[in-house]
Amino acid sequence: MLDDTLQGCRVLDLSQYLPGPFATRLLADLGAEVVKVEPPAGDPMRFFIFLDDDGLSPLYKQVNAGKSVIKLDLKSKSGCDCFAELVASADVLLESYRPGVMDRLGFSQAQLHALNPRLIHCALSGFGQDGPASHRAGHDLTYMALSGMLHHTGTVETPVIPFPPISDYAGGQHAASMVLAGLLRRERTGQGCYIDTSLFETVLSWQSFGQAGVGRSGRSLEPGHGLITGGMACYQIYQTKDQKFVVLGALEEKFWQAFCLAVDRPEWVGRQYEKTPQAGLIKELRALFVKASRDSWVALLAGTDCCFEPLLNPDEVTGHPHVQSRQLLEPPLGKALPAEVRFPAILNQQIPSNRQPLREVSAQLIASRWQEG
Repeated sequence: MLDDTLQGCRVLDLSQYLPGPFATRLLADLGAEVVKVEPPAGDPMRFFIFLDDDGLSPLYKQVNAGKSVIKLDLKSKSGCDCFAELVASADVLLESYRPGVMDRLGFSQAQLHALNPRLIHCALSGFGQDGPASHRAGHDLTYMALSGMLHHTGTVETPVIPFPPISDYAGGQHAASMVLAGLLRRERTGQGCYIDTSLFETVLSWQSFGQAGVGRSGRSLEPGHGLITGGMACYQIYQTKDQKFVVLGALEEKFWQAFCLAVDRPEWVGRQYEKTPQAGLIKELRALFVKASRDSWVALLAGTDCCFEPLLNPDEVTGHPHVQSRQLLEPPLGKALPAEVRFPAILNQQIPSNRQPLREVSAQLIASRWQEG
């Protein structure tokens, strides 16, 4: 089972909002015991965007499912003493403070190493621990803007705001990967390590395609012009008669040909690689798709292998036959928590176990239990 992969691994989570908690939830999904340490007022994510009847945001509950939550005042001696006890028994510490905050709290790299030489300490920040931007504030949108990602989104007229927040999820997943790498390294060396990673650098690392175009001629990656940035009719989003949308991704010739023949437009087959942007051909496909409803097109092309799908809303995703067949959503844990997307892997044909709700516990209880081994 996936949820015993990290059995026995103890993780302290000092992060808030989405990136760090998403990273540690991935570790919890793999069986780690994650203790989320929040300030006395709690993680601000508790009240983010909308609330359930219990006064908590479902977004907070989902990203922290499977964890134990404790509250410590790290600006007090008693809070720091308790946290030091936890660090001494932990395998992993993940924090998302700006550079220098851990030092001011009395938990510098040297002090953490003295408490626990085997600790995997992952510092997940906005811009990393040094450099001109290291102390700047940021959010998902600003990291994507500075990395060049937003340059390739949207249309000729304007970039768009992607959802979900890409750098938050990407940064969290990368942090979890680095923690796993640190744990593997410790198996070989017996030593812990310090990991400095950031949301900006993670999303920048996703720009290898964009960076590959620097200095080269042409507009192959410009929004509204390129093969995969909106310039091709065969790789496009189209509106249907009922104001819904369908997506065509027929990049390969065999898929494009299959699509053209299925919609009785054989004259389009030879036009796949017309010069971009293919404004004329795109206009013709738009005129075609607007003649029928989204579901009518789905029915027509159901037996055609051409990389065509409807654009679904979240409610429709929940009921999709493939999602249900693979059991990709786990049942709600209660009225206050909607169905959640499972961990995206199946180990030895075993569906991942349902996550348990987060639970608030006493910091002293966790510290004493960890000290006992």
